Amino acid sequence: MNTPDLGLPVDVPSTALFTDQYELTMLQAALRGGTADRHSVFEAFTRRLPEGRRYGVVAGTGRVLDAVENFRFDPGVLGFLREQEIVDERTLDWLAGYRFTGDIWGYPEGEVYFPGSPVLRVEGSFAECVVLETVILSILNHDSAIAAAASRMSAAAGGRRLIEMGARRTHELAAVAASRAAYVGGFNSTSDLAAGFRYGIPTVGTSAHAFTLLHDSERDAFRAQVESLGRGTTLLVDTYDVAEAVRTAVEIAGPELGAVRIDSGDLLLVAHRVRQQLDDLGATQTRIVVTSDLDEYAIASLAAAPVDAYGVGTQLVTGSGHPTCSMVYKIVARAQSSDPDAPLHPVAKKSLGGKTSIGGRKWAARRLDAEGVAEAEVVGTGPVPPELADRQLLAHLVKGGEIVTRESLDTVRERHIAARAGLPMSAIQLSRGEPVLPTEFV
Repeated sequence: MNTPDLGLPVDVPSTALFTDQYELTMLQAALRGGTADRHSVFEAFTRRLPEGRRYGVVAGTGRVLDAVENFRFDPGVLGFLREQEIVDERTLDWLAGYRFTGDIWGYPEGEVYFPGSPVLRVEGSFAECVVLETVILSILNHDSAIAAAASRMSAAAGGRRLIEMGARRTHELAAVAASRAAYVGGFNSTSDLAAGFRYGIPTVGTSAHAFTLLHDSERDAFRAQVESLGRGTTLLVDTYDVAEAVRTAVEIAGPELGAVRIDSGDLLLVAHRVRQQLDDLGATQTRIVVTSDLDEYAIASLAAAPVDAYGVGTQLVTGSGHPTCSMVYKIVARAQSSDPDAPLHPVAKKSLGGKTSIGGRKWAARRLDAEGVAEAEVVGTGPVPPELADRQLLAHLVKGGEIVTRESLDTVRERHIAARAGLPMSAIQLSRGEPVLPTEFV
């Protein structure tokens, strides 16, 4: 099924106005000044990781490709720009025919990154590259932040299943993107049906406290749910008395009861008590799911608890305290004329306060130690050292305006698991620290 063809409401007909106004005013001035056609190279990168993070996670690349493909100025959009007098008629004529015809290279989605990593490189005329700044950054900053939080939670979970359930804690469209990013970072399923429909992510869900409170007794609620959804369902047992609820749940569903969910209280203590009670009642295969404002630290604290799955909402969709990666999109090289054969020259602004950039079209590679564990992120602008030739990270995503690399979410998810496993073990420590790999500029 090609879900974009179904007219799903989370799709946007055009991404062209996901643009800051200064991108169009720069375009207008460049057209007038004769510099719009100069071949240029832009790179998306971050100067630092959020405090305490040991690595970043590239997520949203697939959405970026969709956004570039749908970056079209249709009559309605052009009419708005004309009515508001945002740009002149010459610029409107140029925008009417806009199609990105350049090349995009990037870290494969799911890969890890570090300060200075050229996560995405966009090449083409200045005009066609500069207008993509905001939409590219909005996707990469959001999705990579969620994926990084998800990755930390996945590592803390130690193989136990993770359910993304944060749709009610964020914007309705951001929730769909967050589900996708969480899946990239290691989550197993989502409660959000739009994410399941749009991206094929497995969906789960049974009932809330409202369903129990609807009925005259907890027993009536459990019986209705089991009769409707089967013995393999998950019953919520903390509406009233947990021990009594567990007893009632097993009486109604039998030892085939799929799972119980605990959403409040001392989760470590309650999980141990519930596990013992389930085992005593013969429900040895019944799983325990815990929810209740979890983050990676809470998940790690439950490592010794008999928990089978975690449901995470607010902390996940807000990046566990870091809702952005602070990525920027900077021009790093440009030609001195509009001649297609004009050589590229490195450019970079000079700035104080930690906002410096390094000019030049960059390559990136990850150097491994003798044991095959990553030891450095190497970024350069000159020839690639022979020993790093087969360790390069940038992949060709768009060639001559045509997307040449599309991947399934499962492929992306598996890549992330492998990339994280290739880092030093300290990468998954939750204690504060510096990036687990240094970035070496050569």
